[in-house]
Amino acid sequence: MSGVEEAFRKFATYGDTAASGNDMTGKNFSKMCKECGVMDGKAVTSTDVDIVFNKVKTKGARTITFAQFQQAMKELCGKRFKGKAPEEALEAVYGLLDGKEPGNVGVTKATTVGGVERLTDTSKYTGSHKERFDESGKGKGLAGREDLTDNSGYVGAYKGAGTYDKTH
Repeated sequence: MSGVEEAFRKFATYGDTAASGNDMTGKNFSKMCKECGVMDGKAVTSTDVDIVFNKVKTKGARTITFAQFQQAMKELCGKRFKGKAPEEALEAVYGLLDGKEPGNVGVTKATTVGGVERLTDTSKYTGSHKERFDESGKGKGLAGREDLTDNSGYVGAYKGAGTYDKTH
């Protein structure tokens, strides 16, 4: 399997756990073009990418196959690399795509600076909040958040609990 086909499969499955990797949606096609540098904002814009995607896909379908993807790249390479021969332009576009995989742009990272460190350290908790965690700092779950009820039938703090059957 070539590097371009491998990149196609990685972008086709991005964001969709049920995707097989054989078909690519328009959103993933646009993401691939943007991240790999095919879409540069001047010669090739997001509108151009959307138009080419809709041109190559089957009427009524929402995805394209790898063969349709290759046809789309043939159409985009002429716009992206003006002045080059069609074969050279196609090779240049495939060079941009070769071996790439989707990146997670804009993913929020957890911070541990300033007061956040103190707020998340369970060993410094006091009062009722301290009861929600064990010694290792792991949460106790529901048992740490609620007063568990005693359904024995006796009043709380009754000293003779469980002795009824012995006396009668």
